Amino acid sequence: MKKINRRSFNAKLTQGLAGTALISNMVMANTKNNKQDRKLGIALVGLGSYSTYQLAPALQDTKHCYLAGIVTGTPEKEAIWAKKYGIPKTNIYNYSNFDAIKDNNDIDIVYVVLPNSMHAEFSIRAARAGKHVICEKPMAMNVTECDEIIDACKKAGVKLGMGYRLHSEPYTQEVKRYVKEKTFGDILYVSADASYRSTGNPEQWRLNKELSGGGALVNMGVYAFQSAIYATGENPIAVSAQEFSTRPDYFKATDETITAQFKFKSGAVANMTTSHNFGGNRLHAVGTEGWFELEPANNYGPLHGNSSKGEFNFPHESQQKLQMDDFASHILFNTPNLAPGEMGKRDMIIIEAIYNSIANKGSEVILDLPANYGFGD
Repeated sequence: MKKINRRSFNAKLTQGLAGTALISNMVMANTKNNKQDRKLGIALVGLGSYSTYQLAPALQDTKHCYLAGIVTGTPEKEAIWAKKYGIPKTNIYNYSNFDAIKDNNDIDIVYVVLPNSMHAEFSIRAARAGKHVICEKPMAMNVTECDEIIDACKKAGVKLGMGYRLHSEPYTQEVKRYVKEKTFGDILYVSADASYRSTGNPEQWRLNKELSGGGALVNMGVYAFQSAIYATGENPIAVSAQEFSTRPDYFKATDETITAQFKFKSGAVANMTTSHNFGGNRLHAVGTEGWFELEPANNYGPLHGNSSKGEFNFPHESQQKLQMDDFASHILFNTPNLAPGEMGKRDMIIIEAIYNSIANKGSEVILDLPANYGFGD
């Protein structure tokens, strides 16, 4: 046996430690690279027009996530989507066997894109299956259901995000920056419109209150009052609202046009208009040192910005792509959650307050919201 002295022993030890450190660094580097390279699998629940024409195409270009599975109640769509996007049969579910998704390691995120009355059920079922959740707007039919979704996700230890695409696109982020940095001074007044004219099938689910929970307000109005919130940088403290109907034969059970006026603690005020009867797509804010606006402000883009200091423009990208990548990045790298579940709950509180005001002939309703409740991280 070869004799080992202290010098040779120390040399061997140093080599061993260096080797161990090298191996450790390689493992850490590989782990880091694997995490950076990993893409999270998303299953779309509900294959209506939004999934078909916006979300699925966007998932072909996303960096941190991909289309891994589908959930549909229409068997004919299974073969079409499987062929078009290469989705294996094992990643295709219906509404009855959906809970089996808990055993599918290909799927990390469930995106609920169903009629509003089904948001709570499938968000909660997804959370209980151990999947992260993106819920389309509005979050649910009422505030109680919002609480149930939030609680289910917390108990399951999964992330919850809202399908609020605008928070990930650069124009909205620029507006938020203006407000934070007081580029145009203190905001005094905001006007926000979000609407379109509905002429389609009068039996569509959006015009069925049992499925939608409301009309223009829950569909488009969310964009309008949200833009008033990020254009002031604070939650409203009070709201008054009015409803108008010119086509009662078409809008039999849901609201056609709603206007609302908001007050903010800072002294700012905002007017909002939303409708299913005419087009509207603008955000305009006036501060003590100028003004800024977006028009278009809330469609799929490209958007356009202007201000008292000149135009501002950004390259157009799919808002849905940016939104889903931001949420996947939040899960993978702990980046900010730009549209958390609390934002969806806050918006439902505001929706209920607007309907309450309308029911009481436009009387003012006090909103007891913490100043930044529901704001993204």
